[in-house]
Amino acid sequence: MATIKIKQIGSPIRRPESQKKILIGLGLGKMHRVVEVQDTPEVRGAIAKLPHMVAVID
Repeated sequence: MATIKIKQIGSPIRRPESQKKILIGLGLGKMHRVVEVQDTPEVRGAIAKLPHMVAVID
């Protein structure tokens, strides 16, 4: 299955608890951390909820 790399570009400080939990679910939590996850609709939906905090990198 295809994978995508996502990078955290925004801080979780002063963000709602639900956004912090989404970051943790993606394997992020600290600034500039990069993780490689499987490209599923669930992951794409999580990324869509945090466009100000995560970026898809090539």
